Amino acid sequence: MGPERIMAVRHGESEANLAHRQAGETPLVYERGDDEVTLTELGRAQAAALGGLLAALPGDEAPELVWCSPYLRALDTWKLAQEAWGAGPLPVTVDGRLRDQEAGAFAQLNLAAIRERHPGELARREAEGAYAFRPPGGESLADVVVRLRGFLRDLDGRASGRRVLIVAHDSVVLALRHVLDGRPDAELAAVLEFAPVLNASVSVWRAGELLSFNDVGHLTS
Repeated sequence: MGPERIMAVRHGESEANLAHRQAGETPLVYERGDDEVTLTELGRAQAAALGGLLAALPGDEAPELVWCSPYLRALDTWKLAQEAWGAGPLPVTVDGRLRDQEAGAFAQLNLAAIRERHPGELARREAEGAYAFRPPGGESLADVVVRLRGFLRDLDGRASGRRVLIVAHDSVVLALRHVLDGRPDAELAAVLEFAPVLNASVSVWRAGELLSFNDVGHLTS
């Protein structure tokens, strides 16, 4: 049967998101490890706004169970959202399969730095396609889809008929869309049409049917 409702959220703006945006076309090596990056002040405000959205949901739409990425920016997003929501403690499962797409040799580098240090790999990415390309030591989006399939199989058993909140990353939300849409992997490239998944955006499925995707209306209201 599976979950009755899935709400998937990307974390709020992170310090790395801000550093990459500020660097622009200047090569950047961001020193902190991907799992250690936390939220900016804006990201904290976005997480609080997410909590406001949760508080405004009807009782039959509010999450009952939470699954979260182990990365700090996702954990902090949930913590701040829960505080703003004001609901009692919910069962929270931290699952490594919800981690962000692993960048391997590209980790800590922005696009300008990758272009400077790994021009051959960027050419290979262009040839293979962004969904299929796996940087040295890293993952492709197709790899993320594989681990999300396993995650969703387990979720079907552990959260059958329940309302679930998933707090994770842009690659995870895209992979969820591909898997829950039931699209064959030969069509994985099509999911990139829905990128970028925005910080603190909300995507909702009910009984496997997509209701909304990449919604940030709660951040501007």
